[in-house]
Amino acid sequence: MNIPQGLFYSSSHEWIKIEGEKVTLGITDFAQHHLGDIVFVEVPELNSEVNVGDSIAVVESVKAVSEIYSPVSGTIIAVNEELEESPELLNEDPYKNYIAVIEVSNEIETEKLMSAKDYEAYCIEEEKK
Repeated sequence: MNIPQGLFYSSSHEWIKIEGEKVTLGITDFAQHHLGDIVFVEVPELNSEVNVGDSIAVVESVKAVSEIYSPVSGTIIAVNEELEESPELLNEDPYKNYIAVIEVSNEIETEKLMSAKDYEAYCIEEEKK
């Protein structure tokens, strides 16, 4: 399981990379592995306002349909449109192939997110269920 350092992780298996006022968001390796072959991605609408916990995208695989939730509040300023034509990119490298970039409207509440070490422990517990 690939869990890069320097990112923050949510309990719903999204990752974020914080770069000043901007946050890049995607799904984790754990998520893509459990989803299986991803066949469709509905990216968020550009310039839409989002709040923490909002469903902003949909990822569909041969196994399931999964909503992607925003761990921050702000405005969607970029989306990875490549995913609409090639959703399998999320299986190939979920950290390189982001879903969206959000310009954060409030301070990023990282205390609700996990470090790589904490996320790894969380995933181990999830596997036991």
